[in-house]
Amino acid sequence: MQTATQARSGKGHRDENFPVASHLIHPRNRGAILAFYHFVRAGDDVADHTTLSPGRKIELLDALGDALTGKGPADPEATPLKAELLARGLPATHALELLDAFRLDARKNRYATWDELIAYCRLSAMPVGRYVLDIHGEDPHVVWGPSDAICAALQIINHLQDCGKDFRGIDRVYVPQETLNKHGAKIADLGADMATPALRAVIRELAARTLVLLDEGAVLPDLIADLRLSLEIAAIHRLAVVLCKGLMERDPLSEKVHHGKAAFALTALGGIAATLARRPLRGRTLRNHALRAGARPGVLP
Repeated sequence: MQTATQARSGKGHRDENFPVASHLIHPRNRGAILAFYHFVRAGDDVADHTTLSPGRKIELLDALGDALTGKGPADPEATPLKAELLARGLPATHALELLDAFRLDARKNRYATWDELIAYCRLSAMPVGRYVLDIHGEDPHVVWGPSDAICAALQIINHLQDCGKDFRGIDRVYVPQETLNKHGAKIADLGADMATPALRAVIRELAARTLVLLDEGAVLPDLIADLRLSLEIAAIHRLAVVLCKGLMERDPLSEKVHHGKAAFALTALGGIAATLARRPLRGRTLRNHALRAGARPGVLP
């Protein structure tokens, strides 16, 4: 019977649309982030496997969770992350929430509304940012909110980039039905070689809503104490904004909406440079953020 390891797709962290634990991250934290990524990648590969039944997928996901928490036999996909969590005294909460998202993927392939999609992102994307921030010892009360917005945006960008491939390959559609209905588009349109005008309107609307999420999260690099992590997130945010704007102008069914290597580097460097330029104003940013969040003046430096 197939195991989680045998279900692996071969995709690694260098194949992702956005940087995963780049060398901007301090070496003391890169291993913990990569251990999390590899565990999550194993679960994602199970959920997306084309020959496993939904029941078998959930069995494998349950086994990964039990291996991570010690409730079941060890699994090579869980052992590195389990060791990192034990060494740092951190709970398995964020990784277990990702497994809940993959269980949803195993049994659910359509989303009715934007709010339903965001609820999915709460499990499938937001825990990733929260884990990275926790690894760096950042204050969750300060950084989790804007991080959640960025992570949801990254997830939706991936969904929009891959909307045709996901429909044709695994019959999964993250595009909300309410948005399709609004513009007179149909799910079957995702299987075409080129998007219809109606589907283009759907993608533009969803990309515009995603830009709003990115705007909500734009303050995050300036709130983070760890400079190297701040720069990593600034680069990711800038890359996401460019991709999102690209989705408003290009057809993901017939055109490539990805960064080339040169554009990737230049865009990321732009985000890094802008964050470095603002760094001396970080104290003011923290105070303003605290006031907007309803905190008492003087709580943050």
